[in-house]
Parts: sequence; C-alpha cells; structure tokens
Amino acid sequence: MKYLLDYQEGERVVAFCLIKNKEAGVASNQSEYLNLELGDRSGTIMAKLWDVNAEMKEWIHVKSVVKIDAAVQMYRGKKQLVIQRIRPAAASDEVQMESLIPISPVPVDELWTKLTHAVDSLQSATLKAIIQEALATEEIQDRLRHYPAGVRMHHNYYHGLLEHIVSLLTAAQSLLPLYPQVDRDVLIATCILHDIGKLYELSDPIAPDYTTPGQLIGHLVMGVEMVSGICRKLDISLGDAEVLHLKHCILSHHGEVENGWGSAISGKTPTAVMFHYLDQIDSKMNALSQTLADMTEEEEWAYAGVLRRKVWRGY
Repeated sequence: MKYLLDYQEGERVVAFCLIKNKEAGVASNQSEYLNLELGDRSGTIMAKLWDVNAEMKEWIHVKSVVKIDAAVQMYRGKKQLVIQRIRPAAASDEVQMESLIPISPVPVDELWTKLTHAVDSLQSATLKAIIQEALATEEIQDRLRHYPAGVRMHHNYYHGLLEHIVSLLTAAQSLLPLYPQVDRDVLIATCILHDIGKLYELSDPIAPDYTTPGQLIGHLVMGVEMVSGICRKLDISLGDAEVLHLKHCILSHHGEVENGWGSAISGKTPTAVMFHYLDQIDSKMNALSQTLADMTEEEEWAYAGVLRRKVWRGY
C-alpha cells in the first residue's frame, strides 16, 4: 500500500487522508482556495485546492477524513498536491485510523509492559503510590497509550509520548551505574511523569493542537499540579522530600531558566541535571532521525528544525 509521501512528482494520488491544518486564501481572479496540510501514517504534505465553494468550506475542516484525487507537483523544492477532486470519507469506506496518522514503530502493549516493569522496580513506596495512582486513572491511561509527545518537534506521532518515556527509562537504567550521586527512584519517576501534563496540554492524539490551559499554563506546571492532586488524594505530604525532588525535576527539565526553554526553575540536584540531558538526547535524536528519514536519496543536507541548522547525511 502506498502512502502520501511515497508518491513522486507527476504521479496521481487517489487516497484517504486526514486534514491536519487549513488556511483560506483568495486568488487573483477573486476565487477562493484552500491550503491544506494533509496527513497519513507516512507523514504530512501540503496541498492546494482551487475554486472552493461555500459547500466545501462547510465540510472541509481540520481533523476530518477525506478522499482525494490529486497530482504531485514540486513547489519550491518540495512535493505538494494539487487536488482535482475531494469528498468526505463515508462510514462505508471503513477507513482505519491507524493508516491516517504517523505511529510509533514499537507496539503499544510492548511499551506499556516496559513501563509497568519500571514502576514495579521502584523501592520508594511514596513514588510508586503516586505513579500507580496516576496510571490507574482510566483517562490518563487511555491518553498515555495514544498521545504524541508533541505537535511537531519530537515523538510527534501516535503513542509517541509512551515511546519517549520508555526510551528515557532505558537510557536512565544504562547510565545510573556511572553516577551514584543520582537518586534512582526520583530519576525513574521523573522519566515517567515529566511530560504527564502534555496529556492535557495537547488537544487530542489525532491532529493535536495546544489547549487553552496548555497555552496559558504549560505542561511542566500542569504536571506538577497533577502530582500535587494525587498527593492530596493519597494523603501524602506535599512537603515530603521525594515529592519535592520529583516536582523540582519536572519543573526544571527544560534546562536553565536563562535559556528561555520553559523551565520554571534551573536544575539544582544531580538528578534534575541528569534528567534534563537525558530528555535532550532522546528528544533531539528522535527529531533528527525523522529529519534524516524524510530526506531523499539525492539529498546530502537537510534543515533540522530541532537544531535550527542544516544537518549532514554524508556518512
């Protein structure tokens, strides 16, 4: 089966896809058109739909599934689609959502098993109770099994957040023997809960955007609020040293405040500092792997947004 990014210039595309973004415009002849960002599990591609009428504007919206008949053209060095025909998907089409969105290559049940093993390994009764309570919540469990880690930057695909967490747990377990000054249980708990606020910072796992609380508060503070709420429910003191340490690691995991990356406080313990760099390594390496995967065989250089510079594939 071919997906959107598999098609080459000049080919005809007849496929189901998901509308990820939409912008309206007016052409020089005063007719309306739409710039659409379309996606399936291979990624996203921009598309142009000319001569849009009122009926089309009514049903073409973000997160809707459509069937398109389009041609692939090159525009400013990138592939784009020019849509000839478009219609909304019907129930009889039996479109599988898994074919419409990028998805982690690792099965979700395999990731979940590794997560629960990490929780079971905790020696701290306090931290284990907090995490078990969070994961016992049906809504949190469901979101964690489906949500991406972000809208665009890294692990930005179906159950990408869970993949990110498990990757961090794997890296942490490998490096812990080298740094005895790091609190193992707090580090493991931070791997699991550092981005828990993203489950409410982001709108949904299909075509995620930032929610109003996400934009006004942000996932670091939202995550700490969730931890505090669980502590109150379990009658765990908010002054508990492990709770304070966990919350500090969450609030500082974007690095020094001076960098302007969103931390509420700069890391002040070996555990907080180590976790920040673990998170940086995993997020950037994932984003770079996506950049390299999107390059054609002819390309030697590509711009990596996560680094804000071009990267070389000359090796």
